[in-house]
Amino acid sequence: MSTKIEQKLYQNRYNVDEGRPHIRLKDPDNVSEGLKKLLTLCPAGCWALQDDGKLASSLDGCFECGTCRIVASAFGDEIEWEYPRGGFGVLYKFG
Repeated sequence: MSTKIEQKLYQNRYNVDEGRPHIRLKDPDNVSEGLKKLLTLCPAGCWALQDDGKLASSLDGCFECGTCRIVASAFGDEIEWEYPRGGFGVLYKFG
């Protein structure tokens, strides 16, 4: 029996810094085709397309791998990305 990635990710814990997201879209009203690639490339599945066509993030599952930063820089640097403040962000259970 194989273990799904969701089961492994569930073992990590997240301390969300409410009101201070570590990833922000520079222009949330202008979602390029490049940014839409985050829907499939984010390994934690933190991005979703809303009914109005805007991109929404759920950063309480982000494990700060930097994939969104790399993807966004390839398409015009459309996000602001920084590490969470100390004590916030992902808390790995095994390392």
